[in-house]
Amino acid sequence: MKTFNSKIKIKAVAKHIRMSPQKVQRIINQIRGRSYEQALMMLEFMPYRACNPISQLLSSAAANGSHNFGLNKTDLIISKIQVEKGNFLKRLQPRAQGRGYPIHKPTCHISIIMECNGLTSE
Repeated sequence: MKTFNSKIKIKAVAKHIRMSPQKVQRIINQIRGRSYEQALMMLEFMPYRACNPISQLLSSAAANGSHNFGLNKTDLIISKIQVEKGNFLKRLQPRAQGRGYPIHKPTCHISIIMECNGLTSE
């Protein structure tokens, strides 16, 4: 059994997710500070489209912790999760009399930092 004096921080980042940061933010606010299992269960039963990339990112962060540090996934908690604006995909919608109307399709970057709840690991 290993003993850790300092808290280990596990990080995972998803970039250029094709959805609005405001729509992702309302889900992130609900799972911030929860354990890995609670957050996965909440994301599974929420009816929003943004839940799928967030749950994939959460699973990736937990896999990073178990593979790189040998931590148990049940001991992980979400210490910090944030969403930032990404680039806009710029498109043109045809309009009357040969004009073009700009359409901005937003993207976002989601980053998550998890910590181990227990101080021991196998």
